[in-house]
Amino acid sequence: MDIAKKVSHATDEVILELSGISKFFGPVTALSNIDLKLHRGEVLALLGDNGAGKSTLVRILSGLHRFDAGTMKIDGEEVSFSKPQDARAEGIETVYQDLALFDNLTAAENFFIGREPSKPKGLGVLSFVRRAEMRRRTKERLDSMAVGIKDPNMPVGLMSGGQRQAIAVARAEQFAKRIIILDEPTAALGVRETRSVVEIIKALPAKGISVILITHNMQQAVELADRAIVLRQGHKVGEIAAEPENEQQIVSMIVGAGGVPSAPGSTASSSPAA
Repeated sequence: MDIAKKVSHATDEVILELSGISKFFGPVTALSNIDLKLHRGEVLALLGDNGAGKSTLVRILSGLHRFDAGTMKIDGEEVSFSKPQDARAEGIETVYQDLALFDNLTAAENFFIGREPSKPKGLGVLSFVRRAEMRRRTKERLDSMAVGIKDPNMPVGLMSGGQRQAIAVARAEQFAKRIIILDEPTAALGVRETRSVVEIIKALPAKGISVILITHNMQQAVELADRAIVLRQGHKVGEIAAEPENEQQIVSMIVGAGGVPSAPGSTASSSPAA
């Protein structure tokens, strides 16, 4: 791992801003008063232990949950999502830990699932799916990301974990206009496959795409991210530059250790658990 050569592509432009976001499930407070800013070309690590609220926040950003209080802005315009299509329309794509791939379908079919290019069938309302175009565009995208998938007609179920992950990330990159959310993108991969996916993630910010990275891998967080935001029991408890020298402080925020020291470029909160 070569952390020293990490290059930031983050700009000053804020493309996503959350202010006071809260989410309740009956009497349970899943998120409480969350503030977050994401800049164009930035990789933001969203960290926290199980039950910290990361998944709830991701579901809000992905359109699976609606927040109960607060505001969300995209490029300065206030928005609210009621379904995943709303998030996608704003240029937000999410790669979940289970990848949402269909093993019986090919790489190309998974790549364009629900977005298949088509042409009219005669004068009727039916249409033909342009499968040749799907295969060509899928191969071009995978080749551009140096993914070792030679045949886009191969069923995904026959592929390695790294190849499957690459298809999911490539699909997100193809359709994301602003943000890609990656939920534990290397959790089930071996060392070689992890390295391949990490290189793919590193290339996204240079294309103007911002990344929200959810991971339990602290080395990966400081290698890839510009900043880290830590959640604990539904509260935002810290925000800090994702650098190796801050790794111990980040861990302290995650586990709730007392007496978290201040550091340049960091903020920490002692908010009580929800």
